[in-house]
Amino acid sequence: MKRYDLRHLKDEFEPRMKEILLTHKAKEVAIFLFEIGDFTPVQRSADVVKESGYELMNSLKFNEVDWTIVVKKD
Repeated sequence: MKRYDLRHLKDEFEPRMKEILLTHKAKEVAIFLFEIGDFTPVQRSADVVKESGYELMNSLKFNEVDWTIVVKKD
């Protein structure tokens, strides 16, 4: 299991998330933490996960501004 903190990228986290997913080992769980602001990044992150061939296992609000997703590829 690897954790990736993308909060420092603010609203521009998607390219880095996609880059990580392309190089991430199959069958290993990845946890991403990013800022949400107005909730549109939540759907965008789910779209990136699906496009990359991963399964979105969990998605939850971490605190007032941060969101966490857990993904895995079999």
